[in-house]
Amino acid sequence: MERVYIGLGSNLAEPREQLRGALKALATMPSSRLVAMSSLYVSDPLGPPDQPRYNNAVAMLDTSLAPLTLLDALQAIELAHGRERKAERWGPRTLDLDILLFGDRLISEPRLTVPHYHLHARAFVLYPLAEVAPASLQLPDGRHLADLLAACPFEGLERLDEAL
Repeated sequence: MERVYIGLGSNLAEPREQLRGALKALATMPSSRLVAMSSLYVSDPLGPPDQPRYNNAVAMLDTSLAPLTLLDALQAIELAHGRERKAERWGPRTLDLDILLFGDRLISEPRLTVPHYHLHARAFVLYPLAEVAPASLQLPDGRHLADLLAACPFEGLERLDEAL
């Protein structure tokens, strides 16, 4: 089993319900065990400004699935929640599930890059990740989570005391 961190995001079709549904799906995924879930955060959207704010969280998962098999499973969950893949990046979506970290692996595949390529610059990923990851977490590329947090201000982000 490897420790994996999954970023969850939604800003369409009852975003909190989308994240709750995704959490239930993660908890029942084969060859995997949901270990922890961060608080819920609300963040300003990236990309087109004329879209609703996002609901975000990070899940900690232990899995024996291979990285691309996990990616396929996450994309199936997205599709089950009405996700439509469009040419426009960072547009509104019902559900977005991203593999942020996969054990201590560095992955560079056409369909998957781990650590997630913008992890270091996204407060809506780093702060929920810090809730569920060990304080001493070091990324496979040598960067430390604490250093990334120090360089990424808590701006445009709101932590809710609401459990998923």
